[in-house]
Amino acid sequence: MSESTSTSRSADEAAIHALYQQLMDGWNRGSGKDFATPFADNGDLVGFDGTHLKGRQEIDSFHQQLFDTYVKGSRLVGRIRSVRFLTSDVVIMHAVSGTIMSGGTDIEPERNSIQTLVAMKDSGGEWRLVAFQNTRAQYFGRPEQSQALTEELRGLL
Repeated sequence: MSESTSTSRSADEAAIHALYQQLMDGWNRGSGKDFATPFADNGDLVGFDGTHLKGRQEIDSFHQQLFDTYVKGSRLVGRIRSVRFLTSDVVIMHAVSGTIMSGGTDIEPERNSIQTLVAMKDSGGEWRLVAFQNTRAQYFGRPEQSQALTEELRGLL
């Protein structure tokens, strides 16, 4: 990899990490619009319960309803565990996240999630999320793995 390619790759990785942080910050502000902003206009989001949202507008309005009711005042913590470039303008990310419900100070382990995200650089050179799959980390029969993930996420508090 040439030095210019390496510099470009580093800039892309920073932009990709910023995209994930923007998503988390939108949640923590309770803003459907801010949460949906990192997505492409035609991005997809599949929630932990199988809900499939299509497009930035649907992601925005659905999450705003959640932020106004069920998860009002909640906060997310999370981190990207890996970024893999499939091409120079398409990446797959694996991340983990945890939820602190309103009034709480600790992560609720039953809400821990494993996330798979796909980001793509658009024609203007901006990175956007095109797909996001959120899966609750249940680890059936493996409580030690659940505990390890909870401790990893607590380190982000």
